[in-house]
Amino acid sequence: MGNIDNKEKEFAEILKLVTRTARENKNVISREQVTLAFAELDLDEKQLEMVFEYLKSHKIGVDEEIDTSDDLTDEENNYLNDYLESLKLLPKYTDGEKEALCMSAISGDKEAQNKLIECFLPLVVDVAKMYSEQGVFLEDLIGEGNVALTKGVTMLDAVGEPSEVESFLYKMMLDAMEAIVEDNLAEDAGNQKVLKLVQEVADKAKELSDDLRRKVTVKELMDETGWDEDKIMTAIKFSGDNIEDLDSGKKDTKEN
Repeated sequence: MGNIDNKEKEFAEILKLVTRTARENKNVISREQVTLAFAELDLDEKQLEMVFEYLKSHKIGVDEEIDTSDDLTDEENNYLNDYLESLKLLPKYTDGEKEALCMSAISGDKEAQNKLIECFLPLVVDVAKMYSEQGVFLEDLIGEGNVALTKGVTMLDAVGEPSEVESFLYKMMLDAMEAIVEDNLAEDAGNQKVLKLVQEVADKAKELSDDLRRKVTVKELMDETGWDEDKIMTAIKFSGDNIEDLDSGKKDTKEN
């Protein structure tokens, strides 16, 4: 059993690494890279195809770029079009000017840092589009990326070389967006857990209520199920005190 758990853990870690490698390579990875990454786990063809399907569902291209705009909602497309229009108003910099800005920003020049933010705002959009369809609205992804960019330009003394600035800022954008996607997934998982708890308590309350032909009390439900009071009260709280067959003792029932 422990061996299977270890293998699953290793699989998850490799998958995370492969996904990140693709993101850092502008959202593309080769089939050969993926196969090599999983070589030690001896996956069969079917399992490997599942990995490729996973990558595809996360908008990662295997051996070719994929269009990350296809699955945006109408609301997101409208927002994106307006936002891209606003970016067109920003000044344009040549590669030479951009390199000079990087050098000045590395040495702590605030004006150069602000101009670098303008240079890389369009890159934030490209990164955000990679993470769309993962439960976070595009506007929030772009917002997180912009915060990371604004912070990143003040940390360039850690980079040192102008040629490494874009890669450094790009990775900061990736980190920020991965964090907001993971937070959202954790929140969703928490919500699912709560919904499951409410449903479980409601089902048991109904079962006992059907037997007794009346609403049941928290104490009666505890005696019947062996659950502690906290579990039942948590379900009551998250249901908004709306578990139909359970008399929580909270509501002031004044009906005749």
